[in-house]
Amino acid sequence: MAPANPVTAYGRSKWQAECDLVQLADTRFSPVLLRSATAYGFSPRIRFDLVLNNLMAYAYTKRSVYLKSDGRAWRPIVHIEDISRAFLAALEAPTAIVHNEVFNVGITTENYQVRQLAELVARIVRNAKIEYAADAGPDKRSYRVDCSKISRILPDFKPQWTARRGVHELFEKYAEFGLEAGDFDGPRYQRLAYLKSLMADGQLDNRLRWSVAPKERRESWVGTI
Repeated sequence: MAPANPVTAYGRSKWQAECDLVQLADTRFSPVLLRSATAYGFSPRIRFDLVLNNLMAYAYTKRSVYLKSDGRAWRPIVHIEDISRAFLAALEAPTAIVHNEVFNVGITTENYQVRQLAELVARIVRNAKIEYAADAGPDKRSYRVDCSKISRILPDFKPQWTARRGVHELFEKYAEFGLEAGDFDGPRYQRLAYLKSLMADGQLDNRLRWSVAPKERRESWVGTI
C-alpha cells in the first residue's frame, strides 16, 4: 500500500485516527480500517457537498454543470449502498482475515476525473452545459485508488453501482422529490454550512459545543427534499 499523504485537515485527522487505532489492536479489540472513496447517492438526508451529488444538483436546478476547479483532478467514487455492503462484509468476515487490516472501499474502475463526471451529468440533464468558474484551477485533492484488496479478501463484498447508473438515480430522485435551488444552495443539506448557521445563531460555540439548553436548540431538519 502506498504511503499516506493527506493534504487537508480532514485527511490528516483520519490518518492520525488510523495510526492510533492500529496501536490499540489486541486479542480483545480488532479494528478494521475502511477507507471509503467519495460517497454519492440519494438519501433522505442527502449531502450536496459531495462531488457527484453536487454536480447533478447544480445541473438539475440551474441547467449548468458548474466546476470550481479545472476538472482534471482524479477522484474515486462509491455509492452509499456499496459502502454499506463493505461494512457488512467486514463485520461478518472471520476476525483472522480482517484484524487490523486497511481496505480501500470502492471499485478500481470507478476512478474518474471530475470533468468526466461532469460530462456524465451533462448527458442526462437536457440543455445543461459544463461551465468553469472564472478562477478555476488545479485541485490538490487528486488521487486514484486500487480497490482490488477488498474484493480479494472480502469476496462477500459485491458492489453494484457505477457512476453512470448513479447519475440516472440522482436525476430521477431529484425529479421525484422536486429539488429546488433553495434546497441545494441553503445549509440544510450541506454539513459545513449547517454548522456555520448554528454558530451564527449562537447555538454552537467556536469549539462546536452547544451553547444553549436542549429545549432551546433548533430542531434538526428531517425528511426528504
